[in-house]
Amino acid sequence: MSRPVVTIQLSGKADKPNDQVALPAVFLAPIRLDIVHQVHTNVAKNRRQPHGVHKLAGHQTSAESWGTGRAVARIPRVPGGGTSRSGQGAFGNMCRGGRMFSPIKTWRKWKRKTNLNQRRYAISSALAAAAVPAIVQARGHRISQVPEIPLVISSEAAKAVNKSSKAVELLKSIGAYEDIEKAKDSIRHRAGKGKLRNRRYKKGLGPLIVFGDNLNGNLVRNFRNLPGVEVVNVNYLNILQLAPGAHLGRFVVWLDDAFKHLDKVFGTPTEVSASKLSYKPPRSMLANPNVRRIINSYEIQSVARVPPKDPRRATIKRNPLKHYHVLLRLNPYVEHRLRKKILAERENKKKREALLQARRSKDKTFLDNQKKAKETKKQRLAQSRTFRKLLLDTPLHPSRPKYERPQEKKAE
Repeated sequence: MSRPVVTIQLSGKADKPNDQVALPAVFLAPIRLDIVHQVHTNVAKNRRQPHGVHKLAGHQTSAESWGTGRAVARIPRVPGGGTSRSGQGAFGNMCRGGRMFSPIKTWRKWKRKTNLNQRRYAISSALAAAAVPAIVQARGHRISQVPEIPLVISSEAAKAVNKSSKAVELLKSIGAYEDIEKAKDSIRHRAGKGKLRNRRYKKGLGPLIVFGDNLNGNLVRNFRNLPGVEVVNVNYLNILQLAPGAHLGRFVVWLDDAFKHLDKVFGTPTEVSASKLSYKPPRSMLANPNVRRIINSYEIQSVARVPPKDPRRATIKRNPLKHYHVLLRLNPYVEHRLRKKILAERENKKKREALLQARRSKDKTFLDNQKKAKETKKQRLAQSRTFRKLLLDTPLHPSRPKYERPQEKKAE
């Protein structure tokens, strides 16, 4: 499979155009942000220097707890008197002058091991992301004046650089110096105690210069003197430089000998690497990740089965004793039997009411009982009224005479 070609900048002459080189296979590797983030997190921890606090820090006092019963916390307190320090809490991590919580020890686990294949996969993903202009620009690099990404320059032009001023001229000729100016403008003071620990300033990162084995050390020194610029050999590519902060899209400037050497370092889908034992660069499972386009393509649709017009649906099995329509489906005679039962109940009800009506009209005892019930009801109502009246007229205290309101004398 033929791969795209990349133009080698500053390689042509007045009468010849610039040369071109095939894109290495490692740039077609899948971009896996999750692997890059995990590998970067582990590898970055390997640069830490063991440190810790003093073993007696926070415990250099003879503090003891006051115990209970004094309405104060049981934290150890500094002894003595006559000073504000006496009586103050000590030892605890919540106390002023006390130790920190879980003090850092020098024997803690500082380093992290990462699988070799994962490290290689992360570097391949970082290289593939560095060849996408949108990802490089999204990371913050200034590449508006760059003719092409990935950017490859001639090694002959780089060998002529013997001073930093000539390195600046070289980068300006290919439009990469704008990113260095951005890094130069980002120099600022560091916040915190780092200012006291030989790291007073912070600055952003510019382009990464990748060279091959055929260059001398003067070139490395001339390029690395520029702010934000890092220089690395193609055989020692590092995920910390290709994806600083686990952010993909580092602006990389390749020298043509290093660019051509990538196929030997990482291999191709058909040939293994020359420096890594039996290693081939990772590749995507799908050549075209657009699954919708694959499904709707003519090749797939021409052999796909036509969807049925009336697909069979799975029915829910229901209990016939609880669902009447299921019972009718099993036994249609149930509807006739139920209708017959309802009509018989209506007929029996009519007959029963007619029989009761006839009995009530002929039976004298029934009529007499109705009259007696009415008279009894009237008597009970009369008794209730009499009792209520008597209750209201009777005084609450029988020993006292009933209070009579004095009558007013009429004026003569």
